[in-house]
Amino acid sequence: MSTCLRVLVVDDARLARLEMRTLLAAMEGVECIGEADDVPAAREAIARLHPDVVLLDIQMPSGSGFDVLDGLQLPPSVIFTTAYDRYAVQAFDANALDYLLKPVEASRLHAALDKARARVADVVPG
Repeated sequence: MSTCLRVLVVDDARLARLEMRTLLAAMEGVECIGEADDVPAAREAIARLHPDVVLLDIQMPSGSGFDVLDGLQLPPSVIFTTAYDRYAVQAFDANALDYLLKPVEASRLHAALDKARARVADVVPG
């Protein structure tokens, strides 16, 4: 099993992606392997990079975070990161691992990534 959790950040806002990268950089055992700023780029990045977890915004000009997940045969673990609490039920119906409201607090992100790490450990034969 990889000791480093591979994370893809998907958000249409450049400053939100920067903030997420900054939070991730301060955490041990986490690597930000890429970014995407819209639905097509997110789908391509997931297919190319095979992240362990995606930090996924919900509302983007090109569609929604749910659109990113539609049609993925083996979606990675997803932690939604959004300014809107009204999508929480839909997010968990889509098998979200966690749901973080912006601005994302480092402690909440750390706890969510611990859940992702546990899920990856359950999936990877050891």
